[in-house]
Amino acid sequence: MPAVVELEHICFCRKERTILSDVSWKIEAGAHWALLGANGSGKTSLLKILTGYAWPTFGTVRILGEQFGACDIPRLRKVIGWVSSAMIQRLPAQDAAMDVVASGLDASVGLYRHITEPERAKSLEVLKKLRAEAVAGQSYGTLSQGEMQKVLIARALVCDPKLLILDEPCIGLDPAARQRFMNDLAALARQKNAPTMILVTHHIEEIDPWIQNVLLLKDGKVLAAGMPDEIITNRQMSELFDYPCNVFRQGDEFLLRIDG
Repeated sequence: MPAVVELEHICFCRKERTILSDVSWKIEAGAHWALLGANGSGKTSLLKILTGYAWPTFGTVRILGEQFGACDIPRLRKVIGWVSSAMIQRLPAQDAAMDVVASGLDASVGLYRHITEPERAKSLEVLKKLRAEAVAGQSYGTLSQGEMQKVLIARALVCDPKLLILDEPCIGLDPAARQRFMNDLAALARQKNAPTMILVTHHIEEIDPWIQNVLLLKDGKVLAAGMPDEIITNRQMSELFDYPCNVFRQGDEFLLRIDG
């Protein structure tokens, strides 16, 4: 089985500025990762390259064994789910949550056709996977932030993606909603045929046990990559954020204290 993601020596430059430099990253199927970095580290540019919305200046990109430049990228995007908090306000507030989920079948912002009964059943099925079927008939705009995030994930899952990218999904959630949301992601990761997931964050508290690997991105370069216990250390976090950091554990949870 080919790796889900293979990036080899990726460089990305814009207007004489180097945003990514010599980034290599391999993700095997079923191996969930966290991408951790400060603001401005290049995370968004890296995601755009992964999904074919930006083209590297140098380097090779292979997704699910298909090499960019020698494959149909619009077709490939249908098996890549991308969930970003930036999408929350773009979706029609008056649409039922079920219709927002179904719009993922066409990758459209809003639903512009009649959906079939099998498509409706599939949309409800993915909401059930996220324990969110109760909101199916509610207007999207009336949902809580956490419920909206679940609908966004269901919208990404409705096409059965092989790769699911979660771009800072906990922004705006209160602590209780954040914990419930992370519990639901853990439940999704345990399900049979779950997509390989990349959680993008700059909070180590969100790196739960279902995440097997972490990549640290700093100034457009890979600072470190490996298992969380090996990567999330005082030294690595202090270097990543350019500030003295103290990492400690509380059960399965990583916690970070800024010293000084």
